Amino acid sequence: MDDTGTEVLVVGAGPVGLTAAAELRRRGVGCRIVDRLDRPQPYAKAVGIQPRTLEVWEAMGLVGRVLDEAVPLLGQLVFVDGEPGPRLELELPAEVPYRFAALPQDTTERLLTEHLAGFGTRVERGTELLGLDQEDDHVRAELATPDGPAVLRARYVLGCDGAHSRVRRAIGVDFAGDAFPERYMLGDVEVDWDLPGGYGVRCLRRTGDGAPDDVLVCIPLPGRRRYRVSMLVPSGPEDAADGADAGEVTHGLAGGRGPGVADIQAVLDRLSPRPATAGALRWSSVFRISHRLADRYRVGRVFLAGDAAHIHPPTGAQGMNTGVQDAHNLAWKLALALRGAAADGLLDSYHAERHPVGAEVVGRTVRHARGEADADDLTTVLLRQAQLLVNYRGGPLGGGDDATGAGPRAGDRAPDCTGLERPLTAFPQRLFDLVRAGPHHALLLYTDAGPGGTARAEHLHALADAARAAAHGLLDVHAVLAGDAPAPPEGLLLPYARDAAGSFRTAYAPADGEAFLVRPDGYLATRLPAPTPAALTTHLRRTFR
Repeated sequence: MDDTGTEVLVVGAGPVGLTAAAELRRRGVGCRIVDRLDRPQPYAKAVGIQPRTLEVWEAMGLVGRVLDEAVPLLGQLVFVDGEPGPRLELELPAEVPYRFAALPQDTTERLLTEHLAGFGTRVERGTELLGLDQEDDHVRAELATPDGPAVLRARYVLGCDGAHSRVRRAIGVDFAGDAFPERYMLGDVEVDWDLPGGYGVRCLRRTGDGAPDDVLVCIPLPGRRRYRVSMLVPSGPEDAADGADAGEVTHGLAGGRGPGVADIQAVLDRLSPRPATAGALRWSSVFRISHRLADRYRVGRVFLAGDAAHIHPPTGAQGMNTGVQDAHNLAWKLALALRGAAADGLLDSYHAERHPVGAEVVGRTVRHARGEADADDLTTVLLRQAQLLVNYRGGPLGGGDDATGAGPRAGDRAPDCTGLERPLTAFPQRLFDLVRAGPHHALLLYTDAGPGGTARAEHLHALADAARAAAHGLLDVHAVLAGDAPAPPEGLLLPYARDAAGSFRTAYAPADGEAFLVRPDGYLATRLPAPTPAALTTHLRRTFR
């Protein structure tokens, strides 16, 4: 691998890097992905899968395999000083297509690696980044490979190499924050007790002033009574020197011996509300937690995603999921840039959109780790934890929204709808079936006109033609007919679906003739109640050159 080239180099083959590489390859982008480890880690580190991430994996064509191997997370049981506390049920509105799930990180990485291999790309393991130099039209990456030193030239580099990111250090990005003083034990173990399956378990012991003194958290995993457990490490003299004072990032798994079954059993004996027996330990470690945020997600042709850009407490399983959505946001934009179809500034929208999300997640999880509760109602809290409330309102790609009243706005997640009817199907369709037909933008044109509307059909065709031209053909168009429309407008040549169940009307509150533009990552780019070809073109110029 001496002085060879590729369009994108992805550094780091965890869930974030694998998602980025797979989405780039799905769009025909030349991509290589390297990782310094010579083999995947068999660890159940990040285990919580949020509903929004399942939507992302559905769009990628991966979700079926994930659902086969994951288990539902039904809720959380809380015990304080051995007594039952509030019981949390993880219930979401019926219109949300996916629920909360748990899946060991090593399984997530295996599924993503196999998915990426389907595009003919494999992880180049035992390959470590040594340095980066940026030129006007490429990045020169110096690598240490199993075959010796090598140079790789890439149009762009994506750093998904974790909290201790070499990419981040190479481009001089500040990673301000701090470390929590506590150390934790982590284990992948079977726990034999009579608590109901499918529920996370959180056990606390408090001091006289009410502060947490001891904690045990158990997250169910696939398998018989299998849990990922985390516990405080008893304080000792080794806590004094951890590198934090030297400005080092103290986050993630530590070296040395992890807890054994006897260590985990001692915590269960102390904190479990029921008799419990630990056994069949698969893996364990000690880990530390920091909270840090990169001040920039982009420097020239180099981007940061996942833990390379943001780290924080694992409260609510936000970290890996946020990183996967970083990658999903960036991949379609890089693909347009490499096609020469991106508007000036499109790549800058990655930082503009995702940096505020990272900042919010870091701030919220730190507050939760310090015992501060959310002030919102439970449904809002769960939707936020599910990452369904992330939005890009007011961002650089969201202009041109003239809508008022109900329904999603530009920058919001585009909700799914069920019960759509298409001419050649005898079964109901989902809106997600339409918008993920290709890895492109999707234009939805709503009409409640009946069959006698030749002029209406001509207008819809004019909108579709203008949008396809502005998007260089990288856009799919569908008409959505009102549920009481008996037939499409006369002469309509666009593919269409009828809102038979009224779910589109409920979710989007559309006006007759309204246009909805959905981005490749499933967010609403704009909605135009009275669209013209010129107005659609103007909006698309924010994304396409």
